[in-house]
Amino acid sequence: MRAFAQMMCGKLPVTLPINATEDRVVGGWRIDELMKSKPVPQPGLLEEADDGLLYIDEVNLLDDHIVNIILDVTSTGVLVVQREGRSEQKPVSFTLVGTMNPEEGGLRPQLLDRFGLMVDVRAETNEAERTMILQTVLEFDEAVFQLKAGESSAYIEEALEKDSKRKELLETARQNFYTVKIPINVARNCVRLAAGFEAEGNRGDYIIALAARAYAALQGKKQVTNQHVAAVARLALQHRRPEVFQSNQMSWSDKDEEQVREILSGE
Repeated sequence: MRAFAQMMCGKLPVTLPINATEDRVVGGWRIDELMKSKPVPQPGLLEEADDGLLYIDEVNLLDDHIVNIILDVTSTGVLVVQREGRSEQKPVSFTLVGTMNPEEGGLRPQLLDRFGLMVDVRAETNEAERTMILQTVLEFDEAVFQLKAGESSAYIEEALEKDSKRKELLETARQNFYTVKIPINVARNCVRLAAGFEAEGNRGDYIIALAARAYAALQGKKQVTNQHVAAVARLALQHRRPEVFQSNQMSWSDKDEEQVREILSGE
């Protein structure tokens, strides 16, 4: 995620710690200047994340009051600062990324619903894949050592070139996003999938359609197909099922994949 933020935004993601206070999140006054009787505004983390990524580790342990603030900003796109003599409204837009361990507790339904897509991250068990990961990490460590020693690194140069090409591909997909058409039968299947998996609320239908359109745009397609929908269904649905709110378990099985295929083939 840090590498992705660097590639797309040119800066690291803004990290919101679970013990963050309200003034650190929405902004307040610089304490050092206040002690000199000089009221100098201090931007909060949400403002710092504008046009970038806001990252929350252990998001399920975040204070409810801070959660409400984030929900307000993500739903309105406006950061309201009303504290200690300040009254401001600022347009703020950021991509919210959170990580959590479900075994340590779940997310409030209101916040969980705000995350469009969810990825279940597990340790790699395939020996070949693990070896490749290890090699990559070792090569990166060597490259960083070379840079610190004032030497050039072919590894870093090649990685930056790949990043540049990937960013160009993503930017093109972003520009073409709204030109990709979603046929009525595909839109209907998005609704059927959300209903079939008993997704909470109506956001599931919308997220499936958006994710499928983004995937089609990334592939350079002009129209969304059921194949695009099938590819993103798990990401959009596995955290929206009723059992998630009861057990905090966000598993996805072969049976779920079969259900997706059945729904999409039942036009």
